[in-house]
Amino acid sequence: MSVLLPAALAVIAFLYALVGHGGASGYIALLTLLGYGQAEVRPSALVLNLFVSAVATFQFARAGHFRWRLFLPFALASVPMAWLGAQVVVDPLLYKRVLAVCLIIAGVRLLWTFRTTAQEVRVLPVVPALGIGLLLGFVSGMIGIGGGILLSPVLLLFRWADAKQTAAVSAAFILVNSAAGLLGTQRIGETISGDVWWWIAGVVIGGMIGSWVGAHRVNNSWLRRILGVVLLSASLKLLLP
Repeated sequence: MSVLLPAALAVIAFLYALVGHGGASGYIALLTLLGYGQAEVRPSALVLNLFVSAVATFQFARAGHFRWRLFLPFALASVPMAWLGAQVVVDPLLYKRVLAVCLIIAGVRLLWTFRTTAQEVRVLPVVPALGIGLLLGFVSGMIGIGGGILLSPVLLLFRWADAKQTAAVSAAFILVNSAAGLLGTQRIGETISGDVWWWIAGVVIGGMIGSWVGAHRVNNSWLRRILGVVLLSASLKLLLP
C-alpha cells in the first residue's frame, strides 16, 4: 500500500488537532475524492476521528483546558442524537452544501473578530446548550463527523469559552459523538475500510503532534486564526464537486 494516503491523512489530522478537532470532514473529502464509497467513508472517518480526538482530549485536558461544566450539557444531549443521525442516509450533495454554508459563516466570523481585545467568558446556559447538543449531535451523526467543527464556533461566538477551552471541549465532544455515530453506522450495515489500520497510524502521529502544539505552544489569538482557516478550508472541500 502507498504511504501517500496515510501521510496525507496525517497532515489533515495535524491541522485539525491544533484546535481540538478530529478531522472527519477532511478525511471524508479526501477519501471521497479518491473514489471510496459513502458507506465506507463515513464509518472509516469516524474511526479515525476516535483516535485523533482521544489524543487531543488527553493533550488539552492534561494542559488544564478541559471544563466538565461546558462539556456535559452538550454531550448528554448530542450522543443519542448522533447515534440516531448516523442511521439516516440523505443525498450527499445536499448535506455537504448545507454544512459548507455553516462553516463559511462561522469561519468568516472568527477571522473577522480575532483582532478584538479579550472579553470575559460568559456562564453557559444549560437549556440552550442541551438544545444545541441535540441539533449538533443529529447533524454530526448524519454527516459522519464528530461535531466539534460545529460546536467550536458556537462556544467562541457566544463567549462561553476561550479558544483553548473550546479546543478541549470540542475534542471530547468529537470523541463521544464519533463513538455513537460509529455504532449507528454499524447498525445499518456500513463497513469500515480494510486499510483503516494504516490510516490510523498516520492520523495518530499527526494528531499527537498537532494537539501537543495546540495545547502548549499556540496562544489564543493564533488558535482563533487557525480555527477560522480550518473552517473555511473544510467548507471549500465540501463545496468542490
